[in-house]
Amino acid sequence: MRAITVSPGVANSARLDDVGEPSASDGAVLVRTLALGVCATDREILAGAYGSAPPGDKRLVLGHESLGVVEAAPESSGLAPGDLVVGIVRRPDPVPCIACAAGEWDMCRNGRYTERGIKERHGYGAERFRLEPEFTVKIDRDLGILGVLLEPASILAKAWDHTERIGHRARVSEPRRLLVTGAGPIGLLAALMGVQRGLDVHVLDHNKGGPKPAIVQDLGATYHSDGGRLMDLAPDILMECTGVPAVIRDCLAATAPAGIVCLTGVTELGKVLDLDVGRLNRTMVLDNDVVFGTVNANRRHYEMAAEALAGADRSWLERLITRRLPLERWCEALEHRKGDIKVIIDFAQ
Repeated sequence: MRAITVSPGVANSARLDDVGEPSASDGAVLVRTLALGVCATDREILAGAYGSAPPGDKRLVLGHESLGVVEAAPESSGLAPGDLVVGIVRRPDPVPCIACAAGEWDMCRNGRYTERGIKERHGYGAERFRLEPEFTVKIDRDLGILGVLLEPASILAKAWDHTERIGHRARVSEPRRLLVTGAGPIGLLAALMGVQRGLDVHVLDHNKGGPKPAIVQDLGATYHSDGGRLMDLAPDILMECTGVPAVIRDCLAATAPAGIVCLTGVTELGKVLDLDVGRLNRTMVLDNDVVFGTVNANRRHYEMAAEALAGADRSWLERLITRRLPLERWCEALEHRKGDIKVIIDFAQ
């Protein structure tokens, strides 16, 4: 079968390979791939900056944003041929740490976890893959190809889960206003979940044209392309989805008192900016503010994300996928182009 593989640590080493059928050791659920989402993590691996192959292998099958259809599964799994499924990315470490032992492997304490398509486990960028039933998430059939958005949506489901848990520390009234920085797929999904929670949602992005302003407005949120005095909005919750250092700096003390800043973007090392630490500390202490980071997701978050996508307007979700290419054109899919929101490789074409 065909698979997109890469030699981790070697830039521009990706190719479309003929590989063997997925190993039974990967799980009892056999899945035929329908689509694969592409994100910045994949591009980092392609650039040789990240990623590791399974022990004993020189190459890694790429891809962690999956969507497939079950071809075979044990009766005890609750799955049947024809079910649409998504594979969870992370697997708990073998020790396990206290978090992994509790099923919170996204909060692994010792770093010995593995990740499909990223760290020491082959990914989902092959025509077929296998899954353990407990790491298989069944999704609403009506979502169709849009089910490929589940993995990025799970990241935001976790962000909201943790934000709301923090908010319960002493909240005497419900949050009213959300500011999202960045209108990529992560930012737009953060905004979607904010609207679903009934918040007054604002999205800041540098694009003045293209599809993003209309996508945000049709969600029922407000789009801003000029930061200016935007931070005067004093949001109760601020979700930073760009990873841009200057934006992060401006976000850190920009919430209303007792506000929460959730950082979801990953920044390159070596980015140095002037920061008034005294002002930041004074504001955070006197206002009881919280800043936290989040990455990855566990099964609970995938299930929360599946509910959020199932409850979203399908025509709105379709607009998030701006390029859809067949496997034969995988190289083009992995290139970042102006105007891209979410790019997917369609294995069914």
